[in-house]
Amino acid sequence: MAAVLGYPDGEAIPRELMLEAVARIAGAVSVPVTADLEAGYGDSPEAAARTARDALAAGAVGMNLEDGTGGSNGALVDPALHADKIRAAREAAGDVHLVINARVDVYLRGAGDPTERLEHTIRRASAYRRAGADCIFVPGVTNGETIAHLVEAIDAPLNILAGPGTPPVAELESLGVTRVSIGSGAMRASAAATRRVADELLGLGTFSFAAEALPSAEL
Repeated sequence: MAAVLGYPDGEAIPRELMLEAVARIAGAVSVPVTADLEAGYGDSPEAAARTARDALAAGAVGMNLEDGTGGSNGALVDPALHADKIRAAREAAGDVHLVINARVDVYLRGAGDPTERLEHTIRRASAYRRAGADCIFVPGVTNGETIAHLVEAIDAPLNILAGPGTPPVAELESLGVTRVSIGSGAMRASAAATRRVADELLGLGTFSFAAEALPSAEL
């Protein structure tokens, strides 16, 4: 499954640009496409329903629907409202089984008392599952014990966002994680490599970076 993701800094891609990107990717690959559609591009169930219909029209068959707003420093959506948005997206898909990956941003945004985040996440995840979500996405968690608790407590496949400190895939699999996302990690790693090239050129004026470059034929 191919995934279309948002901006690396947590800001939302404008709705029309995202849908255009979804359509281009869906038309270019032969695997199912899922799209990161922010919080449904609106604060109402009607907005989430419209976004779900437009995603399907663009060729996607899955969508992330997050319960955070306003970028990485924003607030969390009321869980009852977010559950209504999930229901609306599910109903809007009609006969097509749109795969809804409900994102719980408690850990990502550091919401509330750290000692209560696990139970807070589980409560939200359970409400979203009852509302029709197919799977639950909990970014911001890297601790293996916490991940194991989430897997045990949430009655849905669990999606983890991988980054520095995240256990290897084999360990995540043994914990019961069923989907691992890297978000913008690959793109940001590429940007870091480009910056190293620029620093070497502007600083030392040397070209050692070329030794690590892919051969043209392989590229």
